[in-house]
Parts: sequence; structure tokens; C-alpha cells
Amino acid sequence: MRGLPALLPVLSLALAQTVIPFWHTAGPPGDRVLEEAIRSFNAGQNAYRLEARYVGDYREAGVKLLAALRSGRPPALFHAELSFLPRLAKEGLALPLDAYLQDLPQDLYPAPLKAGQVQGRTYGLPLGVSVPALYYNKDAFRAKGLKPPMTWAEVERAAEALTSRTAKGMVIATDVWSFNAIVMSLGGSLVKDGLPAFTSKEAVEALEMLYRMVQKGHAQARNLAEAQFAVADFLRTKAFMGIGPTTALPVVLAQTALPFQVGYAPLPRVPGGAVPLSGAVLVVLKGAGPEEARGAVAFWRHFLEPKRQADWVRTTWYLPLRRAAEAELKDFLQDPERRAVFAQVEAARPWSQDPELVVWYGYLEEALEKSLKQGVKPRVALEEAQKKALAAEGR
Repeated sequence: MRGLPALLPVLSLALAQTVIPFWHTAGPPGDRVLEEAIRSFNAGQNAYRLEARYVGDYREAGVKLLAALRSGRPPALFHAELSFLPRLAKEGLALPLDAYLQDLPQDLYPAPLKAGQVQGRTYGLPLGVSVPALYYNKDAFRAKGLKPPMTWAEVERAAEALTSRTAKGMVIATDVWSFNAIVMSLGGSLVKDGLPAFTSKEAVEALEMLYRMVQKGHAQARNLAEAQFAVADFLRTKAFMGIGPTTALPVVLAQTALPFQVGYAPLPRVPGGAVPLSGAVLVVLKGAGPEEARGAVAFWRHFLEPKRQADWVRTTWYLPLRRAAEAELKDFLQDPERRAVFAQVEAARPWSQDPELVVWYGYLEEALEKSLKQGVKPRVALEEAQKKALAAEGR
């Protein structure tokens, strides 16, 4: 029994520690940075312990979370894709965190912080947020004497010039994020006054442009089930342009060596147009207590440390969340293309802060596929999606 007094402080410490189950979506290459942050957080203090579990990509994680919520066994902390956050907040499944956010670093960028807010209250702590880029094959552009497109009309002309008997000028994804990026760049939105705006001038203009490129044989449309083929089209020089988040290229480079030089440019946009700020936030779920909320915020503060932020940005190409990280990223941001793409944060806003969009977007993706893969006229396809979305709302 002599050893018992020496063990008592250790036992009481273990009992006092708040354990925080954490489901995250950070796959390679960003998983290395996130897992290191979790290890160092757990080792650097005794009040909290994060128990992390990877639960797949954004959509897979969303499905698993819904199942866990139905069974009454959700984690305390969840890595939620931005379009999922408003729904969690509206249904009371995410806890407001403003009471725990005193004395934050003063150099945090406002746009990512706003991405975690719903109706002015903070429900999500930004972990990784990105902007879109227009990726292009530099070798193919040089061969044709082309410059990176700065307008959508130039994108169409470049797609035509790059198209050959064996390759398309552009690959187009029929998912809601890619389409919304174009709509926002034209100054529009997929939601207006809490209702779907699938037949807005900007939405129709966006789909008509994509439809023209496909019908002329200058672009290849790929649906969500064909996402891997969309990437393969670009990698195998079967297409020479495509839209994706800044984070897409590091994922590809972590898996394969490219046979050509990749260029990336800001998304074309009209005056008053915006670019979508996408990514994911940390959400404390209903059922978690105040100590778990405090622990989640403490971990987020740990993640914001400038050197760790710089490592995260270099590894993933997510945007830095605070200005202090840029001192560690001077060489990284010296690349003019990367600097121009990252500078889009000045025109960025969250791609979706409307809880209903997660209910409606399936109708829109169905319309995009019908138009771009089956030839249905853009306005007809969008009107059908609008009717279905309004019916789901009971309007």
C-alpha cells in the first residue's frame, strides 16, 4: 500500500480531465498537421484530452453524424463542412460558442470567422477554409499561345482553342459547389430571402455558358459519381482546365507526379461578384457540457499558433486564419499565381449560410446533370429544380 499515496495525484488528475470525442474529416496530406496538433495539445496541458477519429470526407462524415444523432451517440466535437453548419444551428444541434471566445488573437481574418457564424452567433470555429481556383495545363496553354483567362468569355475561347479530336478544353463538375462558384462570380446567389433562386438571371447565365461549351464539344461534364474521372481527365491531358478549391492540388500532388506543369488562376468574376469561402469548422454538438466547449476552444487556440498555421497552409493550401502566420509564409506566398489566388479572400464570403440549401441542392445537382449530360435546356432544367425545391418547402 506504500505506493498508493504517490498514485493518488495521478488518479485524481485522470479523473478531472475532460475527454472530448472528436470526429474529423482531415485526410492526407493535412491529417499529419492536425494529428500533430492534437498530440501536442493533449501533451501540453492536463485539463482536456481530445480523442480523435477520422470519419471520411465531408459527405461521408455528414451521413455518419446524422446516424449518430439519431442513435443519441454523437461526438462532442465535429469537423463540419460549412454548408452543413446552418442546419446544425437551426435545429439546435450545434452550441453557440460566443461566451467562450474572449481575448481572441487580434490578427484573425474576419472572413473565416464570419464563415462560422449563423445569424450573427458563432457556432463554428474555422479550421480550414479555402477559395476556388481555375486550374489549367500550362504546357497546353503555352503550346496554343494562351494566357490564363480573366473573364468567362476568355474561358470559353480557351476551351475552344484547346479542344482537339482526343481532348476537351475543360472538364465541368455538376456538383452544387462548382456551379455555385460560377453563380457567385457573376454576382448571384442560389438562395434569396430564404428561398431557392435556381432560376435567377445569374444561375441561368452560368448554366447556359456551361451548356454551350458542352454542346459545342469544348467541355466534358462529370457528375459527382464520376468525380475521380474528372480528376483523371485533367491528369491524363484529356481536359486542360477545371475549377476546384485551392486544397485540391496538394491532395493530387501527394498521390502522384504530374507529367505537365499546373497553373492556377483566380476565378473570373464580374464587378460585384464574389468567390465562395468553403471548407470546414469545429462544431460543439448538443449534449456537450461547458467544459467540453471550453476544451474545444482551447484546442482551436492551440491550432492557431502561427508556426502551426504556416505548416497547415503549406501542407493543405487552406488560407491562413491569422496575419501572424504570413510572416512564416513569405516564401510560400512569393509565387505570383498562388498569391493572386489566395488574395481572392478579399472578395470571399461563405458559399452557403442558408440551412435549407442542404435540403434543396440535390434537386439542383439533378438539374445540372440533366442539362449538361442529357441535353435538357438550361432554363427548363433549372425551372424543374426550382419547383421541386419550393415543393419541399411547402411553397
